[in-house]
Order: sequence, then structure tokens, then C-alpha cells
Amino acid sequence: MNKQNSAVLLLEDGRKFVGRSFGYHGEVLGEVVFNTSMSGYQEILTDPSYKYQIVNMTYPMIGNYGVNSDDVESEKVQVSGFVVKEYSKVYSNYRATGNLGDYLEKHKVCGIEGIDTRALTKHIRDRGAMRGIISSIDLDQDSLLKKVLASPQMNGMDLVKDVSCKSAYSFEEKSNISLLAYDTVSERAKFNVVVYDYGVKRNILRKLNDRGCHLTIVPANTSYKDVIEKYKPDGVFLSNGPGDPAAVTYAIENIKGLLEENIPLFGICLGHQLLGIASGAKTYKLKFGHRGGNQPVKNLKTDRVEITSQNHGFCVDMKTAKDNIEVTHVNLNDHTMEGIRHKEKPAFSVQYHPESAPGPHDSDYLFDEFIKLIKANK
Repeated sequence: MNKQNSAVLLLEDGRKFVGRSFGYHGEVLGEVVFNTSMSGYQEILTDPSYKYQIVNMTYPMIGNYGVNSDDVESEKVQVSGFVVKEYSKVYSNYRATGNLGDYLEKHKVCGIEGIDTRALTKHIRDRGAMRGIISSIDLDQDSLLKKVLASPQMNGMDLVKDVSCKSAYSFEEKSNISLLAYDTVSERAKFNVVVYDYGVKRNILRKLNDRGCHLTIVPANTSYKDVIEKYKPDGVFLSNGPGDPAAVTYAIENIKGLLEENIPLFGICLGHQLLGIASGAKTYKLKFGHRGGNQPVKNLKTDRVEITSQNHGFCVDMKTAKDNIEVTHVNLNDHTMEGIRHKEKPAFSVQYHPESAPGPHDSDYLFDEFIKLIKANK
């Protein structure tokens, strides 16, 4: 292998993978996780929930349809590093404006290809997600291991402060694929919705816009009193985001305040975990998390199974749920909690991503449920 493009991925338990560098030439640390999606790599790369994570794609060839400006979920690439079996320099898609390697280099994200991604996935599945490093500038194992062991653990990390917006803003943009029978906002009633930005994905905002919501996105540390007094919302959305939910104490306190005000709440992913904690439950770190577009979830209300898109490493502990919480959805792979509804307040949430970017559209109805909840409380 040419030493000029050699790269190493080293895990904190000493497992080493040697491959080729692509994207940015350098070195990066993060928690190594795997994603089982077959497509949607650009949405994955730009999802703020992947902050401080090195993502290993289980699908063998990545990059074959290039990149474009439409499929981004935030203003930049959010992952720390990217791991693929085979990077396709040749791409073919009428929407493509460039290749994946150049895209990663532009955003200064290190990639590694040519390693056995199946072996890496099985190792994480058996040993759990762990810290790791990708480097194309330092290939010495002892040196790399010292850097990995000196890096922070995901437990206890508040990463929301690193991805949340710095000031409030409005968002008006329709989704690329609308599942609704109507297409124009003018055909629907307007709802004033405030979005707490813990690392929100753009397609979530588009889905809410599709349903006639006028959106104001606010920083994660915005006081719930300011939200109520300044914006007078019909409903509040609690977004997805990275890190340990228990560490985001300011968000938990604000959600407790919103619950007391009986304002309709809808949470996704981190927002779901924060709502769970605010309702009296606890969270814990999963062994290797759920990441991919093919996770089966059972809706306990309808007995229907939804194939869902997921990206999370923490979970609300079903055993700690109080009597005020009703479990509405369960993961069929490991029977963990995937959705809750508050019995006393107008609030519900799900662990997965119904905005489907990327992923199936089985859970799109949850945005309609939010609108129904707002209407019922007006």
C-alpha cells in the first residue's frame, strides 16, 4: 500500500484497521458507530446527531451517486470521520454536483476506505461502541492509542451546545417528497410552532412546513418563559441532537416548564429522551445503538409494524417510566422503548426519525398527530 495515502483506524481496545485515506488528510477522534443504511450517506454525514462520531457504513460501496446541495440536513458535515469498504470516485446521478471525496475534503472530514467494514461492525456489535481515531498523518499504534484513551467518553457529554443555532430564525421550505394530498401552504391553517434546536435536521422543519406550521427555531438554552411570552406558540417541537441527554440539564428544566404550561409538545430522538427525563424517567447508553433506515418498530396502539430510520446511542429506560407515561412504540429487535405519550399533558415523542431523510416513510403520520394535538388544545 502506498504510504502517502495510507490511513489507520484504531479503536480504544487496540483493534486496528489499515486502509486508504480519502477526503481530508489528517487525524480525527470520535466514538465509532455503524449505520446499516444502503443509501442516504449525505443526509447521514450532515445530521448533527452524529457530532463527535466516526460513522462506519455497512453497505459496501459508498459515493456512487455523488453529492448535491439538496440532500443536506445542516449547513456542514457533522460527523468526525467516515469509514467505508469501497469509495466510488465515479458517480452517476442527474442531481449530483460533485464527488464524495472532494466533499469531505472541503469540510475537513477524514475518511478511510479499503478496510473490512463487516469485521468492524461485528466487533462493535460484540464489544459495543467505543472511542477511536482515524489518522493518515500518524500511523504508530502506540501513539494513536494514547490519543484515543485521552479523548472524552460519550457518557456525560453535552454536545447540543456545539450544534444548536446561536440565535432564533424562521424557516420556510417544503419537503422534496410530500406525502400530503395538498401542496400549498395557503390551503391549510397556520400554526405557530417553536422548534427547540438541539441539532435539528432540515427535513423535520420541511415536514412541519408542509403541514402549515409557521416555524421559529430557537437556541437550545432558550428559557421556556421567553418562548411562551415572546412567541406565544400553539405547539413546541423538541428536535433530535447528539450526546448524552442526561447532560443537557437546561433543556430538561425548560421541558418541565413547558409541560406545566400544557403546551402541545412533540419530540424526536434526543427530544424524546429529554421529554422522558422531564417526565420522571431515566436514560441509559445502549451497547451499540440503533443507526440505519431499516429498524422495525411496533406501534402498540395500532399493532402495526413500521420500518423506521434511526440514529441514537441512548434510550429511555422503560423500567423507570412513571405512571404519567404511556409506552406507545417498541423496537422489535431488542424490545427497547421507541415512543411515549404523556397521560396528563399534551405531549408525545418517538425515538426514531419520521422525517425519513434518509429512510422509509412509514412514520410520516406522526407529524399529523402533532397537528391534531395542537388543534385539540387551541
